[in-house]
Amino acid sequence: MATQWESLLQNLGEWQGSFTRFSPQGALLEDIKSVVSLQGLNNNQTIRQIVSRQGQEDLVLEYSSVAKSTLFFATGAFSQGSIQLAPFTEFGAELGLIHENRRLRLVQIFNKTGQLDKITLIREHLARTEAVERPSVQIDDLLGEWLGEAVTIYPDWSSPDHCSTKLNLQLDNGRLIQSLTFNERTITSTGTINGCIINFDQNPQKQVQVLLLPDGASVTSPLQVQLRQPLFLEVGWLIRPHLRQRMIRSYNDKGEWVSLTLVTEEKV
Repeated sequence: MATQWESLLQNLGEWQGSFTRFSPQGALLEDIKSVVSLQGLNNNQTIRQIVSRQGQEDLVLEYSSVAKSTLFFATGAFSQGSIQLAPFTEFGAELGLIHENRRLRLVQIFNKTGQLDKITLIREHLARTEAVERPSVQIDDLLGEWLGEAVTIYPDWSSPDHCSTKLNLQLDNGRLIQSLTFNERTITSTGTINGCIINFDQNPQKQVQVLLLPDGASVTSPLQVQLRQPLFLEVGWLIRPHLRQRMIRSYNDKGEWVSLTLVTEEKV
């Protein structure tokens, strides 16, 4: 199995794209062109990362190990962010997917009172390759049955878990019915659709929304993170009409980051 460092190296290169910020309600706030360069030094024992954003000073980082707040899959997909939900502090994470010459990254930040505050979509392609973006996701794009494989990795670097998944999405009188099966367990939930937002609100204490975004992206967020309540952050990417990836960063009821799951699924 590839080490965390070897998996990080899948991200080497010059990634051209943009940082696009949205309100929690999906309103476009700003779009800033960007170039992110990851260069291997000392026979790839060190990485120099330069983040250039239009109108801002370059951010230059060098590192030779992977932070405890970050995990990588063998594909180069990764997540970094808070390892603990704590009172009166900002909370959030970045979830990054990679496919061929494209990367799609999503950052969601919750303010010090636990409310969903900032959503940033980062769309990138390798320099000197074609940038083929997908349109914004529509509900109809997601309907149907999706069969997938999930890989779950852990912050303590224990052995990964693998399982098959089945996701079924259907409309019923204007409501979205979602049925997810994994490890012989099925979870069914229903959501109301309001433009680019799907609200799953059966439990007033745990309201979750899905925001449909450009380039086939979607982001799943609790509207409010709360102490003593388990939670998850998720990004989805419709890479092709019948191919989708999802990444889920999960926290337990103590607010501890416990796992990261990558699902690759195809529509039947």
